Amino acid sequence: MLVDRRQAISSLGALFAAAIPHASLAQSSTIELGALVPLTGSGGSYGPMMAESIKWVLQNVNDASGINGRKLNLTVEDDQTNPDSGVRAARKLIDVNKVVAIMATWASSVTTAVAPLCWESHTFLTTDSGADSITQLPHQGYLIRTEPTTTLIMTKIGNFLADIGVKKAFLISAQTPFAAPAKAVLGKVLASRGGTLLGQVVYDRDKTSFRSEIDLAMKDKPDLIFLDGYTPDVTILLGDLYRAGYDGKKIARGYAVNEKLLSSLPPNVTEGVFTVVPSPEVGSPTYKSLAQHLNVSEVDPYTCEAFDQANLVCLALQKASQPTGTGIRDAIHAVSDPGGTVVYGAVDGIKALRSGTRKIKYSGVSGPCIFNQIGDIVDVKARFEQVHNGKPTLFKIT
Repeated sequence: MLVDRRQAISSLGALFAAAIPHASLAQSSTIELGALVPLTGSGGSYGPMMAESIKWVLQNVNDASGINGRKLNLTVEDDQTNPDSGVRAARKLIDVNKVVAIMATWASSVTTAVAPLCWESHTFLTTDSGADSITQLPHQGYLIRTEPTTTLIMTKIGNFLADIGVKKAFLISAQTPFAAPAKAVLGKVLASRGGTLLGQVVYDRDKTSFRSEIDLAMKDKPDLIFLDGYTPDVTILLGDLYRAGYDGKKIARGYAVNEKLLSSLPPNVTEGVFTVVPSPEVGSPTYKSLAQHLNVSEVDPYTCEAFDQANLVCLALQKASQPTGTGIRDAIHAVSDPGGTVVYGAVDGIKALRSGTRKIKYSGVSGPCIFNQIGDIVDVKARFEQVHNGKPTLFKIT
């Protein structure tokens, strides 16, 4: 049977009219949350675990009747460890999925690009990114991070280097938002301990060889070179350093010298390299449960941070007068207040809030989760490891 255009439009209209109440009901019955994680790119080895830890928190809260009877729905997007991709994914989460919070952005360049979209739309943002400049943006309180600032972690690194006898260091940095503050803080700390930061070179991560940067770094014979980049570029840098015959100390971020890098280079190239990451609270009652859920013996710090962010967002939603980004912003400090009743998970915290407890203190697996007024954590432990025979071994936690 042939159907003319007017009949077709009328039929489609009837279909949409029938569908709209169901769509509206579905939207109003859930609270929409987003995770924007690096499932691919240089941070791709961390994103899947970060997303899974967030899913697990939300599943537990939903199983315990949700937030004031409303279930939580999570949409996970891949930022590809790339600012342009991150912005496109964030726009989709905000405009299409209507999320009230975006959790667990990882690379500082991605977070810097995404943050304005969040505060302009009143979407709460939680992040694993460390560049000092992020929380100095005019975010109006719509942002917290569980990753230590560059100032905080570089102070730990500078003191560690002084403790192991480093007198002359050189910094080779990827082009990132934390490259400049890293140089300033490291130089200041080393100077205060009788050492010297000889200089810094900032490189383009797309290069296939860094021999010119290596030659510049080795010119004044530093007794340590800090390789402050990501896995693909640090892999090349370590190879170039080995071929150049550099026999001094080396240090890099733990997220760069990871299992993937260590499996791709001969052990003699990576022997003795120090690494540093924020240290999870392995003694936390929740850490072991998280490790069991993820089926790993140790949980990386970024997954711990994402897990804490999900717990904090759930607690803030329960505490908030409205389940919105603004509601989370206004309630987040009331669920991380050092003077509050200590809880170790969202489910227990939600129960406490429902029973009338006014302030709670979520104690995380990544650290104490105490934030200052611009959203930075106020303290952190740093875990230093050293590579031997292609395997990282614990050296010191400070």
